[in-house]
Amino acid sequence: MTSPTKFARRGRSLLPGQTAELTIIDLDGSNREVIFVADEVIEAPNWTPDGRALIFNAGGELWRIAADGSGDPERIDTGDLRDLNNDHVLSPDGRIVYVSSDNGHLYAVPVTGGTPRRISNDHPHPHHYYLHGISPDGTTLSYVAVEDRGTGRQVNIFTIPAAGGPDTRLSDVSYPNDGPEYSPDGSWIYFSGERAATRPGHAQCFRMRPDGTGIEQLTFDERVNWFPHVSPDGQSIVYLSYPEGTLGHPPDKDVILRYMRPDGSAQRDLVAFFGGQGTINVNSWSPDSQRFAYVAYSVR
Repeated sequence: MTSPTKFARRGRSLLPGQTAELTIIDLDGSNREVIFVADEVIEAPNWTPDGRALIFNAGGELWRIAADGSGDPERIDTGDLRDLNNDHVLSPDGRIVYVSSDNGHLYAVPVTGGTPRRISNDHPHPHHYYLHGISPDGTTLSYVAVEDRGTGRQVNIFTIPAAGGPDTRLSDVSYPNDGPEYSPDGSWIYFSGERAATRPGHAQCFRMRPDGTGIEQLTFDERVNWFPHVSPDGQSIVYLSYPEGTLGHPPDKDVILRYMRPDGSAQRDLVAFFGGQGTINVNSWSPDSQRFAYVAYSVR
């Protein structure tokens, strides 16, 4: 289905002749199905826990579409917030969507729409919140903060109570980290970073215990690997793999979605396409752990 919807234009734009394709594939990489095509940037699909809908970001706002692609996307009312980025997660019961605003803070909004409730704290130094995960019991959010405590820009991993409360630092390093996400049993936080890099940009996938200890490296190849997302049954991970030499996780690259087991074994390619930033910034697994949603940015 091609979008008749006109999303707000904000941030990056598509290349000439490019479309954004909201796509679903099976766990083995088969049955690729494009359920929605937009001529503007859409990003970061989440699957709702009931399996009926996908929620994605476009133009600084959140939109809901039926998982079978039927009907037009419907905007989720987020009150005065019109500057949401592509980092958002759903509560385990599907009632709340937690969002990151480009004003640097985190908010909770009813998934049916409503007034945002701010969760994040003010800091004496820059501390820009980017949300990525929620604990299985729904009580704790995991995020990265872009901060500068007088020693230069750093990106580190933190947690914060979903109801609001003190931030807990899980890393204090100078190299980039991103995408911290809880395993379904709550025993691990999966993330990406340049912890083992011998050259700038060479990010790999890792996991650690929820208190920041016990760090294990999961990928070891020459490609640049970001955003490991764990399936709801805890048996599978899909992550975004960039070409060797990529810096960060930019848009408009030839990328591969890759599969691995939670311990990093059994790695294999699922699908290759033109994508990158916005493709899978959030967990995009179906509730039954059999399908996966992503955004490709095709040039025709």
